[in-house]
Amino acid sequence: MEAILAIAIGVLSGSGVYLLLRPRTFQVIMGLTLVSYAVNLFIFSMGRLKVDSEPVLVDGIKATLANTADPMPQALVLTAIVIGFAMTALFLVVLLASRGLAGTDHVDGEELAGRRDREQP
Repeated sequence: MEAILAIAIGVLSGSGVYLLLRPRTFQVIMGLTLVSYAVNLFIFSMGRLKVDSEPVLVDGIKATLANTADPMPQALVLTAIVIGFAMTALFLVVLLASRGLAGTDHVDGEELAGRRDREQP
């Protein structure tokens, strides 16, 4: 179980960094989203992976973290998911506004100038 989670975190991180280094704005936004998902999985895994443990306190079971799930990483990840969704929506609105004003979706804004130079003899 830990190996699968580690591979998933690694794939999400690697894909996110690759997309962050791309020249188009939408790819950068998707890269940020994948990196945030990888960080969320990492934080969630810090709460220990436990199978068949009680999620809340139950009569007759001692109230220690060895017997119950740790709620703090779950709360942090839930908050991070909500903030990440809002951040992605804001970035997409900024992307559309930037594309409308600049006429290109490249991060550095140089695609349009390079295309004009190639078209003119």
